[in-house]
Amino acid sequence: MGGFFGAISKEDCVYDLFYGTDYNSHLGTKRGGLAVQNSKSIRRTIHNLESSYFRTKFEPDLHKFDGNSGIGVISDNEAQPILINSHLGEFAIVTVSKIVNIEELTKRALKQRRHFSETGSGGTNPSELIAMLIDEAMSFEEGIENVFNKIKGSCSMLLLTKQGILAARDKLGRTPVLIGKKEGAFAISSESSSFPNLGYELYRDLGPGEIVRITAESIEQLRKPNKDMQVCAFLWVYYGYPSTSYENINVEECRYRCGAALAKNDDVEVDFVSGVPDSGIAHAIGYSNQKQIPYKRAYVKYTPTWPRSFMPQNQDVRNLVAKMKLIPVKELISGKKIAFLDDSIVRGTQFQDNVQILHEYGAEEIHIRPACPTLIFPCEFLNFSRSRSTLDLAGRKAIKEIEGVEDKYLDEYATPGTDRYHKMIEKIRQRINVDSLQFQKLDDLVEAIGLPKDKLCTHCWDGSSYF
Repeated sequence: MGGFFGAISKEDCVYDLFYGTDYNSHLGTKRGGLAVQNSKSIRRTIHNLESSYFRTKFEPDLHKFDGNSGIGVISDNEAQPILINSHLGEFAIVTVSKIVNIEELTKRALKQRRHFSETGSGGTNPSELIAMLIDEAMSFEEGIENVFNKIKGSCSMLLLTKQGILAARDKLGRTPVLIGKKEGAFAISSESSSFPNLGYELYRDLGPGEIVRITAESIEQLRKPNKDMQVCAFLWVYYGYPSTSYENINVEECRYRCGAALAKNDDVEVDFVSGVPDSGIAHAIGYSNQKQIPYKRAYVKYTPTWPRSFMPQNQDVRNLVAKMKLIPVKELISGKKIAFLDDSIVRGTQFQDNVQILHEYGAEEIHIRPACPTLIFPCEFLNFSRSRSTLDLAGRKAIKEIEGVEDKYLDEYATPGTDRYHKMIEKIRQRINVDSLQFQKLDDLVEAIGLPKDKLCTHCWDGSSYF
């Protein structure tokens, strides 16, 4: 996915920019970058984050920077920020985007005899392509509108200019953009959790498609928000940091409600409930509180050296990290009936390994309760699923085993209560080798979030979508 942060102040903003960008580290895995504007020029630095953390890589660079405005990013895409000098002036750009039609737009640009300089392992750099689309217009706001009209997928962005920072949220609001304020300064972030420790208070969310220009003194709206919104529901289930709020809805509180909804629909009798660290913990607490049964940590996470399991790009390495970072507590597991909660089951491979260890440690019964519905449709709008094939998804794999093909009767498989739905769940249950498996119902998830269904993107669960 990715996350960005911008700061503009009457004083030097470099340390706010450094720490604020770092607070988006849970959103990205591949590259990090900073760009700072001072009276002379824009300076940038970019580092690879696949083998290290943002602060470790960027802290030695800080003494080289000074300025009152800057933007930073932690990304799953190619290197950014991109520095551009065009008829609109000099600017830097960072994006959180997924361009589904990137090949089509690349061919279009090459046919116009334009060129790309920031190519990398993934081909065209999305941020450079977005900057190119902006430069086709006569103003920044018209250029951003051109991006909204040309790309399929999603794109939120920050532009660092001499006149201030321009912030734009994806036209359907799939990714959040939030503004923080303190005396003499504003900040813009993908996560409101970036603000408190830097002295900012959450000022407001940008609306879908909204564009603003921010200076140290003011915010100027350049484009009004769209009425339609399709913000990613998975932000509250998994991606978002617990202290963050999107659309004035806190992530941690939402996860408590998700767990409580699972508990209300569950009649299994267990000795205690446990959450898979980290994102399953809040769901498990909500389940525990609703059921009035103990919450215990059957697995503990070894944090000193092991990162999140999706951070490495290689699937084998991710599997190794997922296994090595979680240490089982045999004294709690042996002879017990346990309900385990996690945010989701994507492929199911990590669950198989974790469950095998629970069996080896003597668990009497294992009941899995994912906090969201079965993932059946790969994400078309964000870089959520790294799956190259729909068969990487546990739901699709089960459908293939049942039907012989993986794309038949998808509406029935996505609808709880149907015969095909129950057959799919049973296939997944058998594969991960647990006593019972019960997924969250989509209606309950929507209610736990607290926004109307038509304001949420739920494509990965029910296939509903529009660009």
